[in-house]
Amino acid sequence: MTALTGVILAGGQGRRMGGQDKGLVLLNGIPLYQHVLQRLRPQVDIVMISANRNLDRYQASGCTVIADTLPDYPGPLAGMLSGLLAAKTDWVVFCSCDTPSVPVDFVAQLWRQKETAPTVWARSTERDHPALALLHRSLAKPLADYLQRGERRLMQFLREQNGHAVMLSQSEAAFRNVNTPDDLEDSPL
Repeated sequence: MTALTGVILAGGQGRRMGGQDKGLVLLNGIPLYQHVLQRLRPQVDIVMISANRNLDRYQASGCTVIADTLPDYPGPLAGMLSGLLAAKTDWVVFCSCDTPSVPVDFVAQLWRQKETAPTVWARSTERDHPALALLHRSLAKPLADYLQRGERRLMQFLREQNGHAVMLSQSEAAFRNVNTPDDLEDSPL
């Protein structure tokens, strides 16, 4: 593998979490993003956090914190664009802050199976997980153009860039998102 930057996507509004900053919601006494950080950090060379509020709390992790370059919380693609623009490596892997059990080898699995694609994303037996994705930095310009047109659909963008899903071997529990207070109670951790 080449040098990789990892970006934790924590820039959303947290509507389903009652407006709370989802990355900072506690799961077993630890902020959600910290669970992801513990699993992502050993898989990459550099970790950044894409956040739009509580920047000082995220900076306390020692990671570089980047904000969306676009206003009004336009979704995960805006965080991905910021990550691609800030990265110094050619490849950037993304993981949402609400996936606390993300596989400890998902980056290696994406890398091994990317072939010549400029982007790949995780797929489990039940569905695609496009916020667990590996993108080449060259996709920053097409992504900026896509967002400029008002598009927000992550899977559509990844497919338009000739990307493909990578089947990961872990159980569905590894990909479970914590989106609501009820999800916190049902979390596998």
